Amino acid sequence: MNAPLPRRTFLRGVGTAIALPFLDAMLPHGGALLDAAYAAPRVAAGKTGSAAGKRPLRMAFLYVPNGVHMKTWTPPDGASLQLPETLKPLQPFQSDLLVLSGLTQDKARPNGDGPGDHARAAAAFLTGCQPKKTGGSAIHVGVSVDQVAAAKIGLSTRFASLELGCDQGAQSGNCDSGYSCAYSNNISWKTESMFMAKEADPRLLFERLFPGIATKQGQNNRKYQKSILDFVLDDAGRLKGKLGSTDQRKVDEYLTGLREIEERLARAEKEARERKASEVPPAGAVKLGAALPSSIPSSYEEHIRLLGDLLALAFQADLTRVATFMIANEGSNRSYKNTGVADGHHDLSHHGGEAAKQEKVAKINRFHVEQLAYILKKLKDAKEGGRSVLDSCMVVYGSGISDGNRHNHNELPILLAGKGGGTIKTGRHLRFPKNTPLNNLFLSLLDRVGCPTDSLGDSTGRLRDIS
Repeated sequence: MNAPLPRRTFLRGVGTAIALPFLDAMLPHGGALLDAAYAAPRVAAGKTGSAAGKRPLRMAFLYVPNGVHMKTWTPPDGASLQLPETLKPLQPFQSDLLVLSGLTQDKARPNGDGPGDHARAAAAFLTGCQPKKTGGSAIHVGVSVDQVAAAKIGLSTRFASLELGCDQGAQSGNCDSGYSCAYSNNISWKTESMFMAKEADPRLLFERLFPGIATKQGQNNRKYQKSILDFVLDDAGRLKGKLGSTDQRKVDEYLTGLREIEERLARAEKEARERKASEVPPAGAVKLGAALPSSIPSSYEEHIRLLGDLLALAFQADLTRVATFMIANEGSNRSYKNTGVADGHHDLSHHGGEAAKQEKVAKINRFHVEQLAYILKKLKDAKEGGRSVLDSCMVVYGSGISDGNRHNHNELPILLAGKGGGTIKTGRHLRFPKNTPLNNLFLSLLDRVGCPTDSLGDSTGRLRDIS
């Protein structure tokens, strides 16, 4: 019997190394050990279940701003999960979902600090700590759940964590009633005063995950219209000759996905060059050297999906096991003309009870959920050991505000997707007692990834009902 391939197998070329997804050839017995990992998983406070010991578990936290229209978000109470209108795009993943009602982020409330709910909502979302209002200068909040996990399990991967977002935004100055802009524009905090800056440009993220020779030489592949895959074709051919048919197909699908992303990045850059060429510079402007074009598409939907594709690939190739993704910065007033909503999102969230505005908010909410469904499909379609990558994920999706009109931080809209290696009983709507801390969920997830923690922010215990 041939020895299994090392999990850290790369396709190599001149100055290029591409991490591979999990293959059956990387385990003895054709992946039987992975299947055994799902038998009778156990998770308790301070302990990880058998699944965690056999297969890497991943955590992702996706954030949407300004709350949601709760009437079209919240499922009816009952034993079976019935998805309401806003969540209907998640129908194909109903058996992979938990809808969690009743969770609260108390430290997003004023607690004596006055206005500034948007800044507090984002800053407290993953920390459960009260951000310090300093007039936009010094910042102080707390360590976020993703960075607690990254400090331990991040040692096993090339990247301890990834931070993504569609909006860049200012990181200093006053953005919300005396709160620093850093609070509104970040959800990942490594220390009480250090946020983890997010990457918005898909090309830059791609080159971090899959560096090639042109990048190392200070050039850029896009200048030569050459794919990084061209450097590893020979090695890929040799590897496939050693693999079974299932693994060969998996490698082909993975590399095809990489090439498709490169092509989409090239289209976005071409579009950006054409936009720039059509711009008329101000009178007297000094012409500087040509900068590399941004690969941020003009289509917001394509921007989200490119970043989502790269997140899914990073999980599939085990480049990281921890990620955050801000779909938009808190308080965003982006318009959603692609959905027929030309008004600004933040303006609409202050609907004052007007039905027409609430309907528009619901359309925006549904658009965001459609993008979540796209990312979940990528994770569901990716296989390792006969199961989907989504099965080994815990994807938290939600907002630090419930109803944007009231700026309330209780009854938050929170979803949990993925089975956590078989440790989470999905396909349900769970309602928790009033003011149950959201951080209780995070403690439960940290247990599952092998990072048991006594407390986090304002946590009071663990959510036992998710098992």
